[in-house]
Amino acid sequence: MRRRLIQSTLAVVLVVIAVFGVSLVIVETRTITSTAQERVDTEAVRLVSIVDSRLLGEETVDASVLRDQIQGDRYAEIRIPGKPLIEVGTKPTGDVISARETGEEGETVTVQEPRSSVTREVGRTLLIIAAVALLAVIAAVLLAVRQANRLASPLTDLAETAERLGSGDPRPRHKRYGVPELDRVADVLDSSAERIARMLTAERRLAADASHQLRTPLTALSMRLEEITLTDDPDTVKEEATIALTQVERLTDVVERLLTNSRDPRNGSAVTFDLDEVIQQQLAEWRPAYRSAGRAIVSSGKRHLQAVGTPGAVAQVLAALIENSLMHGGGTVALRTRVTGNQAVIEVTDEGPGISADLGARIFERAISGRNSTGIGLAVARDLAEADGGRLEMLQTKPPVIALFLSRTPPAKKPTQDSGPTVR
Repeated sequence: MRRRLIQSTLAVVLVVIAVFGVSLVIVETRTITSTAQERVDTEAVRLVSIVDSRLLGEETVDASVLRDQIQGDRYAEIRIPGKPLIEVGTKPTGDVISARETGEEGETVTVQEPRSSVTREVGRTLLIIAAVALLAVIAAVLLAVRQANRLASPLTDLAETAERLGSGDPRPRHKRYGVPELDRVADVLDSSAERIARMLTAERRLAADASHQLRTPLTALSMRLEEITLTDDPDTVKEEATIALTQVERLTDVVERLLTNSRDPRNGSAVTFDLDEVIQQQLAEWRPAYRSAGRAIVSSGKRHLQAVGTPGAVAQVLAALIENSLMHGGGTVALRTRVTGNQAVIEVTDEGPGISADLGARIFERAISGRNSTGIGLAVARDLAEADGGRLEMLQTKPPVIALFLSRTPPAKKPTQDSGPTVR
């Protein structure tokens, strides 16, 4: 895209230069030629007036008297009736510009100037026009490069944001570029990210509830059907079929409830990862936004901590906390890492006024906010933390300190137990 923008801008400039440059060259050439002819005509008129005045005063008219009256490399011939030809200057060779005037005493004055002087002046003019055109081309290229970078870099950034959304990292970036159309795309992507985050949370809730609540009725239904296949007694078949229909009704109720109201997830695909990498990635991502706001974001505490969780989910939780501090906090935001027992803790704090005591207990509830925001960010962060087996807590309200607790060792796998009902 950069190359196309530069090429299109340069093509427009070259067309403009070609159209106006050629026209200017033609006009200037004609102007210079006309000016040179006017100079020669003026010279001829001036010389004939001088000769007339000397003839009327019966003064001498010769080459020595008129030599000082000829300027530059011009050549003049004065023909006076009854007198020899008077020549002043060196007669030019080749193409010349000539003017002839006749005086009151019958004398004829012819002034000539070599056309090469006009050619030199036209050449100088062409060089000036070419230099101006070159400067215009250079300025156009610089402007095109600047505009191309201004448009292409945000588009690349937006493409990366869209790719992140597609890869399952639905964090809104809230980054704007000063171009209304691009900012509109960024707004749409941020809105889409929030919707995707909500949908992912809802889907994870639905999956968790479905695996838990549908397992028991499905197991019971399966056993009832097995009973039907193992008996030939019509009464037993009827009884088991009735019980199976009851189980189907229960399944229907469960499915309807899951589709209308899914609860928080409690499972996740956790791995062991380095907390420093996630923290440094978040610092690099959010530092420009804090710098624009005249604030700073720093990290401290224990280094090289290993934690168990999903790096992408942990990054989303930290992003929500950092964004919350940016929008509602003040001063420097600090990320501190420490160890407590078998857990790694990341504390996010700022120097703002803090949170009121009554709001602090409900800060992670949905639609609860103290600053007219959506109240979704911290609720989603809590869901993501709990999905990875961690937890999000408000440790202090003034100054605000929110901590993310993550396990440092993978949880032990428990043997699967049959939770189905006893076969009659």
